[in-house]
Amino acid sequence: MNRKNIIVLSVSFLLLVSFIWYFSSDSSDSSGVIIVEVEEGEFIIDVTTTGELEARSSEEIKGPNPNGLRSSKIHRYTIEDIVPDGTVVDSGQWVATLDRSDLQNKITDQELEVEKLETQYVKTQLDTTLTLRAARDELINLKFTLEEKQIVVDQSIYEPPATQRQVKIDFEKTQRSLYQNIENYEIKKQKAQAEMREVAANLEKAKRVLKEFNKLKNEFIVTAPKSGMVNYKRDWNGKKIGVGGQVSMWDNVVATLPNLSAMNSKTYVNEIDISKVKQGQTAIIEVDAFPNKSFTGVVYEVANMGEQMSNSNAKVFEVIIQVDGYDSVIRPSMTTKNRIITSIIDSVIFLPIECVNVSDSVNFVFTRAGKKQVIPGEINETSIIIHAGLEVGDKVYLIPPEGADEWSLHMLDQDIIDKFKFLDKKTQEASESSNTKRPKRKGKRNFNGKRKK
Repeated sequence: MNRKNIIVLSVSFLLLVSFIWYFSSDSSDSSGVIIVEVEEGEFIIDVTTTGELEARSSEEIKGPNPNGLRSSKIHRYTIEDIVPDGTVVDSGQWVATLDRSDLQNKITDQELEVEKLETQYVKTQLDTTLTLRAARDELINLKFTLEEKQIVVDQSIYEPPATQRQVKIDFEKTQRSLYQNIENYEIKKQKAQAEMREVAANLEKAKRVLKEFNKLKNEFIVTAPKSGMVNYKRDWNGKKIGVGGQVSMWDNVVATLPNLSAMNSKTYVNEIDISKVKQGQTAIIEVDAFPNKSFTGVVYEVANMGEQMSNSNAKVFEVIIQVDGYDSVIRPSMTTKNRIITSIIDSVIFLPIECVNVSDSVNFVFTRAGKKQVIPGEINETSIIIHAGLEVGDKVYLIPPEGADEWSLHMLDQDIIDKFKFLDKKTQEASESSNTKRPKRKGKRNFNGKRKK
């Protein structure tokens, strides 16, 4: 390599080093400590939570008829087989098969009951036939006996009066016996008819129950009421109910067909932040499965009562966020990151939270001019508002530099401290009251405390 090339390379290297040093000098000092600049702009306060997408409305895929389950005394049943979660099905297509073993046992028992009642029906019919036949034969015999008694009476006209009277009494007794047997026959006939109706009704009832059981058996094959994507139902613990899961008669839903054109994000906000969240607030929803996609939404519902999270002592409140628009790529059960915009404050100065330190209830920052007292305001996840003590463009250390504890503290005037004593509260009240009334602005925000350029 000749001398000229060596000189060119050396000069280029020196220029590169100078360039890097020049453009990095604003963000760090000679010791490598990071320095940030106080910014001014729109400050957004939000509550960030993790949620899960769910359909705003859905069609229920129901199991067997609850009335049939009630009559068969089956209060719970097991899902024997079901299509995979997220399967797209057509109307009438098979979705699930339910365990029919309990019902099959009841069908077998009912078939035996029907057979028993059929035998009882035939037996009662035969008994009735024999009883009525014997009663009819007895009536016929009594009629013949009565005729014989009449002949004896007719022949006794030549007998003494006492004999005639005896014969006549015998005739009347036979006649009365005939009338009594005729009445008894009618009663026996009515009784036999009632017994036959009872046995026939029991048999018909048993057959009807058997027919209902067999019809119910077909309902243990579940089909889709319309086209859509199958979404597994969740139990009380939030676990999806698939193969082996149990469904009760009182909540007779095997799965659902969600309406994918309208989605919600269900999330939970801790009790510390729930007072900031109000119905109608704007939210930014990011889907974990698609990092480059984000959606806007609106807080639709905020629970009035908190609940205990499993394996935690924290109390949380359920919040439903309606997702604006429609995108075919999003699906129920996808995890989301929700940023609920609770307040928007215009034209304030702010800097990263890490810059502000506290000692003896005095807030201060480290600058190149030394330690300065500041009056902080609202905060969000990354930044904090500074009401007094700094100006736009001031350079502030992100972390205390070496030996900074020995620096002297520049205190603010008491008048300034008194002036901003209640500013945070007033600013918060004003921003919350105007949050839902703000006109929409053109352009996109980066939601980090300022507008994108």
